[in-house]
Amino acid sequence: MLQLRLGAGRACRSPTVPGTGDRPSPARRGQPGTQRPEHPSGRPPSPACPPPYPAGEDLLLFWGEGTPKQALGLQDKVTEGPQREWGGHRSIMAHPVSAFQAAYISIEVLIALVSVPGNILVIWAVKMNQALRDATFCFIVSLAVADVAVGALVIPLAIIINIGPQTEFYSCLMVACPVLILTESSILALLAIAVDRYLRVKIPVRYKSVVTPRRAAVAIACCWIVSFLVGLTPMFGWNNLNKMRRTQELNASHTEFVIKCQFETVISMEYMVYFNFFVWVLPPLLLMLLIYLEVFNLIRKQLNKKVSSSSNDPQKYYGKELKIAKSLALVLFLFALSWLPLHVLNCITLFCPSCETPHILTYIAIFLTHGNSAMNPIVYAFRIKKFRTAFLQIWNQYFCCKTNKNTSTTTAEPGT
Repeated sequence: MLQLRLGAGRACRSPTVPGTGDRPSPARRGQPGTQRPEHPSGRPPSPACPPPYPAGEDLLLFWGEGTPKQALGLQDKVTEGPQREWGGHRSIMAHPVSAFQAAYISIEVLIALVSVPGNILVIWAVKMNQALRDATFCFIVSLAVADVAVGALVIPLAIIINIGPQTEFYSCLMVACPVLILTESSILALLAIAVDRYLRVKIPVRYKSVVTPRRAAVAIACCWIVSFLVGLTPMFGWNNLNKMRRTQELNASHTEFVIKCQFETVISMEYMVYFNFFVWVLPPLLLMLLIYLEVFNLIRKQLNKKVSSSSNDPQKYYGKELKIAKSLALVLFLFALSWLPLHVLNCITLFCPSCETPHILTYIAIFLTHGNSAMNPIVYAFRIKKFRTAFLQIWNQYFCCKTNKNTSTTTAEPGT
């Protein structure tokens, strides 16, 4: 830590002894009888800092982490409140990337490199394969779009937040909100998929007349609109701005509000727990659990019926629906497994402020939420035969040397 004592209007370096670099002279260290060395040129030394500054102020410059807490008076004002200024000059905080941050960034980049191509492949497969054009797979495409955005947008923004740049409050808020939008979009897409599978087994005869492509498109649009409204709620006022202003006791409301950009600094934990989790995450997950239990119950009843030899088609239909339902239920289970730990940590933060949460647990929870965006294409490839066939076709047609030019699309297969 470098500390400069600011005099009345000018801040100068402590005089140095020739040949000793920047070490203060003995006279400045309190040793009597030592005269201040004169400048070789006979002129007084130039001031080290641009004037003017208030007399008696200490300017602390911090580099890296581990600075004692008692020395953080100025740093706290910079990172959690408005920047302090002297004659138009702001204090600047420099934080190099540590080894732990480098490891975090590497893992995040790896997740993005798996998530983005994998989900683009899902969208590509639905586009080129006529057998994947029903409502369920349209909702899967909506889910894949959200996962692509997680890898291409949310993960880079999360890396920026982890570094903690100095920025204005609402700029930081705009960086934090996309993850809220995309999380809600994924949840609503999963809910739409669950409702669609329920209708397929509940009203198989009238399903195509009820779930039309137009209605599916309207449902997807509604899911995204609701997601934006829920995710942008902090921008409408439910954030930590007023709390931070009260904490810092600003003297002038017109002062530029500059903070160290971190998620929990700008996003209210009351919003995350009471509104986001208790209203828009937990209830949809519980509703989807009930829907899939009912879907499996209906399929089991149909498969257990005593059927004649002429009723192979219903057996075949419900057997295929059972396989798809299991695969999509696995997608739901992985989503809940990935996102619930982070929301549980948020609840602990809100309801037990004195509880210390290990940082490693927080990072693991963040990795799970981001990693979930890379899981779905793997599930589709191993569990849904139509996707697996489409993936192989794309590979053979566009990436492999042995291209089958006679095959343009993949027809629907009996089993899924």
